[in-house]
Amino acid sequence: MGTSYEIERKFRINKLPDDLESFDPSYIEQGYLCVNPVIRVRRRDDKYILTYKSGGLMKREEYEHLLTKEGFEHLIKKADGIVISKTRYFIPDDSGYTIELDVFHGDLEGFIMAEVEFESEEAADSYTPPSWFGEDVTKNPAFHNSNISRMDKAELEIFLEKYSFS
Repeated sequence: MGTSYEIERKFRINKLPDDLESFDPSYIEQGYLCVNPVIRVRRRDDKYILTYKSGGLMKREEYEHLLTKEGFEHLIKKADGIVISKTRYFIPDDSGYTIELDVFHGDLEGFIMAEVEFESEEAADSYTPPSWFGEDVTKNPAFHNSNISRMDKAELEIFLEKYSFS
């Protein structure tokens, strides 16, 4: 844990991989205390993390700090907007990267997205996604979880109608 830079690209999904069930899932619950800058609390399985992310689209400064379960439970109640829950699958791809496939639940049921993290902007720019990926939404801030969490019920309905997995 500590400060680093996150360089990632985000994609909508055209088709789920046939072997999805062969990858171990991780359950995530996260809420946003602030969106500018992003301050998020997350539970991933039995790990609790407070994250700060700077502004930006593909490259952002990121700082993570471990929380106790009690600290997480206290802070998640202070989330501004909806608390996001999702199942994340870590899928190795043919390029040596790991695809983080997120299948959302609750208020975002039906929404599926993938992210791939890179060690450099050059690597991110040269990445060729697998054929089951759809539109690259890296440069669209509407697809940041922090922004999705702030949508009201009507905005969520429109978003899901337009971007849910079919």
